[in-house]
Amino acid sequence: MEMNYRLIEVTNKKLVKDFLNMPVGLYAKDKNWIRPLDDDIEKIFDPNRNKYFKRGDAIRWVLYDSENKMAGRIAAFYLNDEKNENEQATGGVGFFDCVNDQKAANIMFEASKDWLHKNGMEAMDGPINFGSRETFWGCLSEGFYEPNYNMFYNFKYYNDLFENYGFRNYFNQLTFHMDLKPGLMDPVIYEKGKKLREDSKYTFKNIEIKNIDKYADDFVTIFNETWSKFPGVNLMRKDQAIRMFDKMKFILDPRIMIFGYYEERPIALYLMIPDLYQVTKHFNGKLNLINKLRLFYNLKIKKSNTKVIGLIFGVVPEFQNKGVADGMILFFEDEVAKPSFKYTDLEMNWIGDFNPKMIKLVNYIGGKVQKTHITYRYLFDREKEFKRAVTV
Repeated sequence: MEMNYRLIEVTNKKLVKDFLNMPVGLYAKDKNWIRPLDDDIEKIFDPNRNKYFKRGDAIRWVLYDSENKMAGRIAAFYLNDEKNENEQATGGVGFFDCVNDQKAANIMFEASKDWLHKNGMEAMDGPINFGSRETFWGCLSEGFYEPNYNMFYNFKYYNDLFENYGFRNYFNQLTFHMDLKPGLMDPVIYEKGKKLREDSKYTFKNIEIKNIDKYADDFVTIFNETWSKFPGVNLMRKDQAIRMFDKMKFILDPRIMIFGYYEERPIALYLMIPDLYQVTKHFNGKLNLINKLRLFYNLKIKKSNTKVIGLIFGVVPEFQNKGVADGMILFFEDEVAKPSFKYTDLEMNWIGDFNPKMIKLVNYIGGKVQKTHITYRYLFDREKEFKRAVTV
């Protein structure tokens, strides 16, 4: 018998709870799924904590079947200035979870499309985040292992649900894995890195928590020179960087936060954090006082994490192909070689297939593709030509 569904907008605490709990039963038998922290999701939909509400809006729904069981969830969102970023005004859908039923998925996709169209959008990307790209972005299509912190994990049939509705592959996001052991990289890296490190004009430093404002300044300089040309990437302001570092203070490990300089000019960075999911996967989504203490104990005292997540790696264009990346990598390898360094694995989370230079660099330093996520796009005008993300 065909199942009937009803879609309810999230408008009260009970529905918020259903939205957060909906995937729990769906993934109950999947050993790889890790429940995100409820607060990491809720702050995305809180206008007081998410700056994107100043430029747009968001809506959430929960889908119930005829037996009043939760069958799906989805969010839709848009920014008013999206027309400046795309050929057409493009909104987004995300936090999509669904039973394996195309009818159920279509109900949620249709509601999202209608709401976005009413708000001036002409297309939608998904599954994405109502925020920056480094978290909650993309539909997993290859590499069904435990997810990294705040990255989407889903069943394989989700790809079919998106594609059968009409979404098309806009770009792939690749996650690269590296073993953290000295001596594993290409000999050319050691040769070029050693030569650069003999030049006293180049220096590399670990971040100093007590001077966090200085490193926030340096981060802004490097970020804006290196990534501002990429589509969908806005210039970074110092106040944004300070807030970002302040939020991360609790989890920062200076040994895996590296900056590169040329005569004191900031020119490169290699920023990593411990994979929090190695600890928080046991929290059932709750970050109460007890779990905060457990997190602190595991990160700072027991130091039980074995995996780090690469947040961002880059060299400003003027200094690319000069051995700076090699020198920075060797600086990090010196840390890896110390007996007190217990991390064994590194995963670099978010490298788009539209960025062949970065893919080449990560391959060069020994990274191997571990996972692939797809960012899909759906054009409301079905006669309009579909174009994949532009290569940069």
